Amino acid sequence: MDMLWNGWGDPAKAAPLPDTVTGLLRDLLGVTPRASSAPGLADIRPPAVTARPAALKALAEAVGGEEHVRTDPESRIRHTRGKSTPDLLRIRAGDLADVPQAVVLPASHDQVLAALGACAAHGLAVVPFGGGTSVVGGLAPQRSAFVALDLRRMDGLLDLDPLSRTAVLQPGLRAPEAERRLNERGYTLGHFPQSFEWATIGGFAAARSSGQASAGYGRFDEMVLALTLATPEGTLHTGRAPRSAAGPDLRQLILGSEGAFGVITSVTVRIRPLPEVRVYEGWRFGSFEEGTAALRRLAQDGPRPTVLRLSDETETLIGLAQPDAIGAGPEQGGAGCLAITGYEGTAEDTAHRRARAAEVLTACGGTPIGAEPGERWAHGRYSAPYLRDALLDVGAFAETLETAAFWSRVPELYTAVRAALTDTLTQAGTPPLVMCHISHVYENGASLYFTVVSAQGEDPVAHWAPAKHAAGEAVLAAGGTISHHHGIGTDHRDWYVREAGPLGVSALRAVKRRLDPDGLLNPGVLLPTD
Repeated sequence: MDMLWNGWGDPAKAAPLPDTVTGLLRDLLGVTPRASSAPGLADIRPPAVTARPAALKALAEAVGGEEHVRTDPESRIRHTRGKSTPDLLRIRAGDLADVPQAVVLPASHDQVLAALGACAAHGLAVVPFGGGTSVVGGLAPQRSAFVALDLRRMDGLLDLDPLSRTAVLQPGLRAPEAERRLNERGYTLGHFPQSFEWATIGGFAAARSSGQASAGYGRFDEMVLALTLATPEGTLHTGRAPRSAAGPDLRQLILGSEGAFGVITSVTVRIRPLPEVRVYEGWRFGSFEEGTAALRRLAQDGPRPTVLRLSDETETLIGLAQPDAIGAGPEQGGAGCLAITGYEGTAEDTAHRRARAAEVLTACGGTPIGAEPGERWAHGRYSAPYLRDALLDVGAFAETLETAAFWSRVPELYTAVRAALTDTLTQAGTPPLVMCHISHVYENGASLYFTVVSAQGEDPVAHWAPAKHAAGEAVLAAGGTISHHHGIGTDHRDWYVREAGPLGVSALRAVKRRLDPDGLLNPGVLLPTD
């Protein structure tokens, strides 16, 4: 099944906002419903295909037949941009300026190579397309003539090595299906980002994804042991052993490259035994500062839960910590900040870690509030994007951004980004709610995930741009990284260039020139075009 073309996920799972929430938005932020004039899928037509028939024929020959090269309006519209709020607002307004010429569906590594060759011969740019879940402009290249290389036919579990505990997965395999196949063999990948229901294995690698259980299982880039990359110049194989001192690790060059260096065609990952038990629970802290200190203690000194996250006072009050309960007010235990802890593994190990972690959390000022908040979070852990769409439907603007920093920088980063967003949107006449949670923790630092809700203003996309810019400036000034797990795309590219520095960018440009000399792969994504 394809994702909703002008929103997130499965249309059957979308639900309108409760009246109480709509009233809260009206009273608190001045949100008023906008006149509904959004076109339906059948009502909009993309610009005509301008790719030459010879180019389409060459692509069909590369991928096994004309049926695997789609130029119909619906296929092209469904591969237009990603799922950020500006992406959705633009497509809901009928803006199809970034529509691909065609959607090409290869079934193998060799077919990907052949398709890249055909595109090079006919001057067509290429955007690798997995689940289409990018929220940073990763699917909108700076080239009008391009094709979307949809990898859905490459969806196999190619190998599972129980002795080494590794699995070889194809890039178009969606996360739920990958997890199902591994579960049947007694294993789990342990990677559960908010995009889990729709994202693909190749996308996880290309964007350095981080899942909600990263405290226990690690980030996706930590799970990757080997990669195969198809480029216009040939094939690159990386990863012969779990670790190596044989020069720089070329895997790290591919991870996070977002299709700018090549198309990932297979990924070898570390897998873990399927946990016997999963337990989630809630804790209450008096302040975000107090809760942050507790999370740091666990991250640095242990025991580290599998899931560890903390909402600030505003996110806790509004109920966004548990999207299926938004607007219900704070959970039991009164005001403050809600933390969620989760434990997965054997029954004995889980019980032991849970008891020891409870001692640390209590010593840091935490109050246990039972399993219900944790179980509710686990039940609604993939609901937030549907909530965002419902907010857009009633005239609210809702968007997210994330960053990370060392622990000593986290307080300054938190304050700076909140202030940048609040001041910019207030000056624009749409004072926002700015909410935040710590989403991922490490021994040396943490990730901050911000959610912004305001009235839309007259032009919602233009309305957001100054706030996004101010937040990006605040991130760099406060010592944060421009992205912890959403990626770079085109939205974060200019800040990434500053973060990497002139010499770093020059080195990356040299890599791109060697692997993609004609600049056909996702032009303008990750790096500026020459």
